[in-house]
Amino acid sequence: MSGLSFPSAPVAGGPADIRTNPFRPDFPLLASDEGLAFLDSAATAQRPACVLEAQRRFYETMNANPLRGLYRLSVEATQAIDDARAHVARFIGAGDPDEVVFTRNTSESLNLVARSLAPTLLGPGDEVAITIMEHHSNLIPWQQVCAATGAKLVYLRPNEDFVITPEEVADKVGPRTKLVSVAHVSNVLGVENPVRAIADAAHAVGALVVVDAAQSVPHVRVDVSELGCDLMAFSAHKLMGPMGVGVLWGRRDVLESMPPFLTGGEMIDSVTETGAVWAPIPQKFEAGTQDAAGIYAFDAGLSYIEGKGRDVLEERERALASYLCARLVDVPHVDVVGPTDPAAHVGAVSFNLGDIHPHDVASLLDMDDVAIRAGHHCAQPLLAWMGIESCCRASVAFYNDAADVDRLADGLGRVWEVFHGNE
Repeated sequence: MSGLSFPSAPVAGGPADIRTNPFRPDFPLLASDEGLAFLDSAATAQRPACVLEAQRRFYETMNANPLRGLYRLSVEATQAIDDARAHVARFIGAGDPDEVVFTRNTSESLNLVARSLAPTLLGPGDEVAITIMEHHSNLIPWQQVCAATGAKLVYLRPNEDFVITPEEVADKVGPRTKLVSVAHVSNVLGVENPVRAIADAAHAVGALVVVDAAQSVPHVRVDVSELGCDLMAFSAHKLMGPMGVGVLWGRRDVLESMPPFLTGGEMIDSVTETGAVWAPIPQKFEAGTQDAAGIYAFDAGLSYIEGKGRDVLEERERALASYLCARLVDVPHVDVVGPTDPAAHVGAVSFNLGDIHPHDVASLLDMDDVAIRAGHHCAQPLLAWMGIESCCRASVAFYNDAADVDRLADGLGRVWEVFHGNE
């Protein structure tokens, strides 16, 4: 995304014409509630009809436990998961479907990595580097394993432009660094971090690199080989799929070196009274019954995105994020949290409205059927570092349009009047 400019107003014609919206009818919840301006896609995306239909179709036509039966329905369920796994691999540029592990969400994927890698990788005096802008899901697991192993947690901090500079990377990633885990895109600031540069620096000192891609994969084309990471996590529910399905991708040699996170059924090759032999990847990390219907529906969600054109959707979302930031900057009494340059945002823009508490802002906007997020956004260390306790966040997806953003901007004016009149 570097070097690309974002328009600050709707673009006429083509998919980036955010004054029109050919996508909203594909989403039953949005189509049935024409008055809703849903601006919380960073928390979870809406689902297109094809995803809802796929989940229902699984239960109606192939409902059986995958991997556990030789009869037709079980074989079909197993094939559905295999097909989805291969599809996910293609979607993120991975060459080997077996490198794709299905989990419940990004949080579980990151906990899996932390709990499995820590015993084999970390010891007293070693260092784990993360950024101050991490979601708690990519912060607390590393706090816990560092406390357990005697390793030190080191924070990369952005400059005044909210950029992690090469100098900061060189200062924080060094001989003691064993692992670096970073968000590709901040869920609060909406900024894209220089993952490739961080990965190159980490690999130069022999460290492994983990990427939290929960906020990037839904909005930009992500290729694991181009990022240069060793492991990457994201969630289906932010990417048109159902809740309860997550993805962990990892290099085969890294995954094979990691012990399992959970044990039980399906993750073993053999068991005796005194021990067990683990199944090969990815089954080694997929204990118990998977959400087969959800995985099947996630496959349909990826097909929907590809059918609309990934470049088309990315172009539209860039225009939407740019317009969102530009409109908020122009609203009186709004303070954007993070960069005010529209070109610096991917999907999300956080802000505060003067001295009005974010919860009050969100509640009053909801009365106008405008849905945004308010709170600390599971990023309390970042907010504390910036000197605030909470903020509002508006986030877009391709099914939004300029009218949604305009309703937010107009609604903020009305919220101000409720608390301050016309002053």
